[in-house]
Amino acid sequence: MCPGPRDDPVSLSSPELLEVVEPPTQSHTMVEPGEQLPQEVLALIFRHLSLRDRAAVAGVCRAWAAAATSSAVWHDTNISCDSEWEGILPPYLSVCLDHIHNLQLEFEPSRKPSRRAATELLIALADRAPGLRGLSLECHGDKPLFDAGRDILDAVHALCGTASELRHLDLRRLPFTLDDTLVLQVACGCPELRSLFLDNHTLVDSVGPGSVLKLLAACPRLRTLGLHLASLSHAVLDALAEPDRAPFALLALRCASPEDARASPLPDQAWAALHCRHPGLTVELELEPALPAESVMRVLQPAVPVATLRLNLSGDTIGPLRFAACHYATTLRALEVRASASSELDTALEELAARCAGLREIHCFCVVRTSVLDAFRAHCPRLRSYTLKIKREPHPWRPTFVR
Repeated sequence: MCPGPRDDPVSLSSPELLEVVEPPTQSHTMVEPGEQLPQEVLALIFRHLSLRDRAAVAGVCRAWAAAATSSAVWHDTNISCDSEWEGILPPYLSVCLDHIHNLQLEFEPSRKPSRRAATELLIALADRAPGLRGLSLECHGDKPLFDAGRDILDAVHALCGTASELRHLDLRRLPFTLDDTLVLQVACGCPELRSLFLDNHTLVDSVGPGSVLKLLAACPRLRTLGLHLASLSHAVLDALAEPDRAPFALLALRCASPEDARASPLPDQAWAALHCRHPGLTVELELEPALPAESVMRVLQPAVPVATLRLNLSGDTIGPLRFAACHYATTLRALEVRASASSELDTALEELAARCAGLREIHCFCVVRTSVLDAFRAHCPRLRSYTLKIKREPHPWRPTFVR
């Protein structure tokens, strides 16, 4: 995954960023501030500043400008396009694009200035992207109705065509339908890819298993992949299990779209062969309310090495919990449940706690009885955090961390 930033999101288009900061005159200072500290030390300090403050310190003197625009400051960068956009990329930021290796870019699709800023930045990166190693896109707020996101997706498409050294691409938080064209562009332009997340929250999945097969062939070092269930196939599992394949670590599957509900169940023997080939493989499985009840048990298969299970079902949750307790007892490490409170649910959770001793996290977003909390505390010695409320509390519910 794209490594996280070291500071809070900063605005590309804050008015302050566009102001020119005049350097101090000789009458105001006798020694340039930059002469007092080595550039390496200044860079360590400046990397924790906001974008606005980096622009300010770059105008103090030549030494500070050199430090503020160095690779050490910009290697991991988080940019938020949350203010008015002036129509052009700020010159200060443009100078630093070559130094960005890992970028987390946040924007609001419903706000035209924010969206235009994100698009222009991606296009600018596409013109000078050889050094980019990681890209994560994140949308905030609601997207406009019937918005296909062509401007953003076209910019991502262009960037992937030039970012030949890209290792990590995370599109999970884009609210737009991803398709085969984008996946094939990634396969063609990003042969060094190590992780790719396409399991975003849309109700339409337009990535077919055929394009995933071409991606795997073109990116032999890929070891982490996030998909909608409909993008997976028997042939894809076989390709992942090939003897010359690099060790595969994580397969994240989201089941929410009509295509996911209609997907044919994958044979247990294919999952068993994949797990045998990659003993360290973990699977994250997310089941959403749009998944019909009759499809849930087709998705849950005994041989899948499920480490993280998220159940957010509109129908029966008890059956999937009992299935997980029976078949994922040795692999399950994190469980999230969103359901209505009931004594049957409490009983199923207690049974799961007794079987899944390796559980690290349990988050249940409904009120449970005290014995459920006691069961997880007693049977799960490796528990690190839990959300188990025995009485109603104001939202959002915060987890409890175990020391």
